[in-house]
Amino acid sequence: MTITLRKIEDLLKKENLLKEFVHQNNWFYNLPVEDQLLNALSYDSRKVTTDTLFFCKGLNFKEEYLEKAINEGLAIYMSETPYEVSSKLGIIVTDIRKAMALISMHFYELPQEKLTVIGFTGTKGKTTAAYFTKFILDDYTNHKTAMFSTMNTTLDGINYFKSALTTPESLDLYRMMHEAVENNMTHLIMEVSSQAYKLQRVYGLTFDVGIFLNISPDHISPIEHPTFDDYYYCKRQLIENSKQMVLNADTKDYPLLKEMTEARGVPYYSYSSDNIDADYTWSKQPNDLLNFTVNSSKDPLNLSGDYNIRLMGDFNKDNALASLITTTLAGASQKNGQHGLKEALVPGRMEHLKHPNGASIFIDYAHNYLSLKNLLTFAKEAHPEGKIITVIGSTGEKAISRRADFGQVLSELTDIAILTSDDPASEDPKKIASEICQAITNEHVEQIVIVDRVEAINHALDIATEKDSVILAGKGQDKYQKINGVDTDYIGDSVAAEKYIASLNK
Repeated sequence: MTITLRKIEDLLKKENLLKEFVHQNNWFYNLPVEDQLLNALSYDSRKVTTDTLFFCKGLNFKEEYLEKAINEGLAIYMSETPYEVSSKLGIIVTDIRKAMALISMHFYELPQEKLTVIGFTGTKGKTTAAYFTKFILDDYTNHKTAMFSTMNTTLDGINYFKSALTTPESLDLYRMMHEAVENNMTHLIMEVSSQAYKLQRVYGLTFDVGIFLNISPDHISPIEHPTFDDYYYCKRQLIENSKQMVLNADTKDYPLLKEMTEARGVPYYSYSSDNIDADYTWSKQPNDLLNFTVNSSKDPLNLSGDYNIRLMGDFNKDNALASLITTTLAGASQKNGQHGLKEALVPGRMEHLKHPNGASIFIDYAHNYLSLKNLLTFAKEAHPEGKIITVIGSTGEKAISRRADFGQVLSELTDIAILTSDDPASEDPKKIASEICQAITNEHVEQIVIVDRVEAINHALDIATEKDSVILAGKGQDKYQKINGVDTDYIGDSVAAEKYIASLNK
């Protein structure tokens, strides 16, 4: 992979991103040095050579990082601020994140044009819908579908590795997309976070199909989104950057989404659990947890019929229907949809274990207001005679609004709340648990704080009786906890529950 300085100049000028070039402490609008071929991009000062373009990005960036890179041989940097350093050339831009996305996509030869790119956004359900979509498209493409999801990433359609971010930094995004193309992938499924638009990670990227699943307050914190309005606005940018949209007609502000989509002239299909004005709805027989029927008065995509999924909960039928519409727009058939959904498994989503005494144990990645509310509502409907025992914590340093949200849901839908550690980062997990407790307004909810997550799970299983439901929420199959900036090994909620059940069976 290479790119020339002249190409970079042309791209930046075309997008009105160039401020000036700095060469020998003088400023220029036109490239002041001979053209040069660059063979690497980096935003890590530890990974540079003479032929690297280094991006000075991030709120925590320090000039000393650039000086260190120059000492290692770096000659050319790009920044929003000119620095008095001994580099050959400084490229000063109006927006470093936009510039990095623009240069990266061209450095990696526009990989998005060689893939059918699908983007999911929403407060909950992105990972489940992404996995449903992958299983269907795998049936259609013979496993030529790459995926970037919150939990796992695959660049060859088969082998997975843990994701660092829901939506990667733009440089990493296009590098990974290029690798997927090199692996002969034909489709790419992405979860598109609100931060992806806030921080310009997907600047300039157009999705072949965009899906708006739902919206509720989340990621409200000083380092993420200051308000719900900002969060929601970032989510809606997917509409402006998609060739086709799939919209959930049950979303609270669906009229706004519909109005915006139509105003932008973007073709779309809507879906719902029961809104007959939507293009597609689904129905089920009473107490049928896994089968559902897709209905449509016009059926423009030929999807009407019966389907089976392996995940319980009506919210998963919503995700399945969204995936069926999406994959049809991406080329798959109804048979691909039926086969794919029947086989689809999602790590850490609605796993079900049975306590030796008969109690149900549900393990789910539910980690925000809407997902937790749906999970507890399902548990209460499935086991109305027993208590709901919920084990949950909340992340440190980010999404601080979730703590009050969890308190509200627990007040409404649980009987016993066991507050524990999630990914506390640099915060004290006892403090996080205390903030959730303070938001529980229902005096009848028993509150227990056990910081050690495995001990909290063991206690929940120990006090559960035969008709109860135990909910292990927030971690799913995640094998790490972020503690003081370090990914610390964690056994995982599923393994913890299984080990305790095995000890009871001895």
